[in-house]
Amino acid sequence: EVRLVESGGGLVQPGQSLTLSCVVTGFNLSDYSMSWLRQAPGKALNWVAIISKEGTPYYEESVKGRFAISRDNVNNMLYLQLNSLKTEDTAMYYCARRSILGYDLPQSYVESSQGTQVTVSS
Repeated sequence: EVRLVESGGGLVQPGQSLTLSCVVTGFNLSDYSMSWLRQAPGKALNWVAIISKEGTPYYEESVKGRFAISRDNVNNMLYLQLNSLKTEDTAMYYCARRSILGYDLPQSYVESSQGTQVTVSS
């Protein structure tokens, strides 16, 4: 059974940092590109970052230079480092198998994930 379990979210002030983690089971992480998606309250599901099988990162424009995606294939872990957080980064964050790039994505991409909540507020 494929499972992706996110953790590491929390309540932080603007300008602070968080590290999100995603542990995957049921498949070999090294065989897939992976993505982070997010969904703000009442808003669409959008892509945030992608990391290729080879480790090449890609970022949505609004997080470029602030977020960093990484992977640990040995331990089947995916990470997202969030720096210089802004109030507009407040959202539920999800990890997903494969490269998912786009906006207003189908909820089916995250239906088997619990997500981790990031709230940025002063």
